[in-house]
Amino acid sequence: MADVTAAVVGCGDISALHLDALSRLSDVRLVALVDDDPGRLAAAVDAHGVPGYADFVAMLDAENPTVVHVCTPHSEHAWMTLACLERGINVVTEKPLAHTLADGEALALAARRSSAKVGVCFQNRYNPTVAALKAALDSGELGAVVAAHATVVWHRAAAYYLDRPWRGTWSGSGGGLLMNQAIHTVDLVQWLVGDVASVVGGASNRSLRGVIEVEDTADFVLEHADGVRSVVFATLANAANAPVTIDVVTEKATLHLRGDLTIRHDDGRVEVVSDQPARPGERSYWGVSHELLIRDFYAQLDAPGAFWIDPDEALKSLRIVKQVYRQSLEHSV
Repeated sequence: MADVTAAVVGCGDISALHLDALSRLSDVRLVALVDDDPGRLAAAVDAHGVPGYADFVAMLDAENPTVVHVCTPHSEHAWMTLACLERGINVVTEKPLAHTLADGEALALAARRSSAKVGVCFQNRYNPTVAALKAALDSGELGAVVAAHATVVWHRAAAYYLDRPWRGTWSGSGGGLLMNQAIHTVDLVQWLVGDVASVVGGASNRSLRGVIEVEDTADFVLEHADGVRSVVFATLANAANAPVTIDVVTEKATLHLRGDLTIRHDDGRVEVVSDQPARPGERSYWGVSHELLIRDFYAQLDAPGAFWIDPDEALKSLRIVKQVYRQSLEHSV
């Protein structure tokens, strides 16, 4: 595809990873930045030397980029992506797909009908350790999956929410811990173990009452379509960020993901796949694979069919999260 152009919408923290990835793609030209915060926009424009817009639609009309990167608060993901699809513009959007299930389902329907591609940033699927775990399970050499469990035991202080108030609200974020942090792990569990048939669980606020209206802790049980059960626990009430864990038990081995991947075979053999360290200055909990996903998305622009992590794929984790909310919280959106 000739003259591939990109625009980044939202100049907050996560946009830095998208902009860094774009800077490493020699055949992609950044043409615009969008943010409704004048200070953030001015700083980004000064750093990248491209036009800045306070109005998203005005940018689309003026620049008509090949790809838009949506790095905004959750409540803006769906309508901005829909606006791009209506113009035939491809989209890379941050997770979650949408802040409500209704918006996510509407977006998935629109994406199926559009010739434009949408990629959702579940970039941890590209982590070398996760890819190795997936390959080991799919090979069949370890036998069928018997059980799985995962944990996200992290810390977020009040300042994290006060700095970006939308993060702690139903209207801005669509949820708390499960929508903003643990959804990556939810996505990995359902991708690794299989489609989910039922969800039983709950969410609550254990340490941030009076600061946020959404949850900071959740636990739930997933029954997968083949009868396998997964258990997930996640919290932001810990005093520090612990490594995300995913353990999968198969008929012939146990696989432990804790940064590195360790495969302990029942016959005594042990395999280790090393994690890829974060680049200097990057937050380790973001993972290191945004660039891999973004590079892959651009490589697939001319390929037939949807991008492999498309809205339909992203709906799977969104539906799981919303089912937990419906069972435990009065604000089920």
